[in-house]
Amino acid sequence: MAIPDFLEDTVKDYSKQATAAYSAPINTDTFTGRQFVAGQDPMQTQAAALATQGVGSYQPYLQAAQTAQTAGAGALGQAATAVGGLGAIQNQAAASTGANAYQPFMSPYQSQVIDATLSEFDKSRLAGQQQIRDAAVSSGNFGGGREGAMMGQYNADSLADRSALQAQMLQQGFGQAQQAANQNFTNQGQLFQMQNQQNLSNQGLAGAFGNQMNQQFGLSDFGRQGMGQDINALGTLGSVNQAQQQALLTADQQAAQTGAYEPYGRLNQYGNMLTGLSGGVAGQQYQDQEVSDPYANALGAATGVAGLFGQIYGGRRY
Repeated sequence: MAIPDFLEDTVKDYSKQATAAYSAPINTDTFTGRQFVAGQDPMQTQAAALATQGVGSYQPYLQAAQTAQTAGAGALGQAATAVGGLGAIQNQAAASTGANAYQPFMSPYQSQVIDATLSEFDKSRLAGQQQIRDAAVSSGNFGGGREGAMMGQYNADSLADRSALQAQMLQQGFGQAQQAANQNFTNQGQLFQMQNQQNLSNQGLAGAFGNQMNQQFGLSDFGRQGMGQDINALGTLGSVNQAQQQALLTADQQAAQTGAYEPYGRLNQYGNMLTGLSGGVAGQQYQDQEVSDPYANALGAATGVAGLFGQIYGGRRY
């Protein structure tokens, strides 16, 4: 296709411009590279540092809870031992009651004491019998009825006194044994009360250790949840700031890219115009790359990262 005379100079000018533009390489460094990526906001850095510090922060509370649990188990074991001791004390107390409760407390030497006392009593009564015989001899009634009557009365009185003395010693031993049995029963009852009180104290102590264990878990949860809220807040605010900075950098990048490709778009439109004037069919119009909302894109990515901060410690229990 021949170029009209009136367009020759214009086409030559276009050819010079196109040659100059397309022969020069595009410096992509002006609109590409990490200089257009927004760095981490200081609040994001603080949130990450806080999250790192929080790793394992539950350990002291867990150790305290384990210590309380061990102490509580020991107190429960002591309470179980005390309960077993209560049964033994009850059995001992039961043995101190009833008609035969006095028997274990009878003196093992009581029979020897009674025998010795009665032997001395018998010896003392023999002297009385001799006195009666001596008196009968002196009065000339030895072997007579009066002597027999006096001897019979004396022996009857001696037998009665001997029985009374024996009964008295038996009663005294029984009374002492019964008193000892009663005292033992009282002592067992007091010991039962003391042991039962110790049992209740141990149970209460075990409950206190259990409460302490739950409190340690609660403190751990509270601390980690509070830390999670701080991390979430710092991460979210930092992400918003980062999104703003990324939007500015992206806008600068788009401006630099648009400036780099502007000559090509201008020459394309220039060439299409010349083609149309010369009667040819114009080529496809040059179109700039579609420009999206840099802040919306950056904010969407940043808030997604911020959401990760909120999930690190939110609602987790150890």
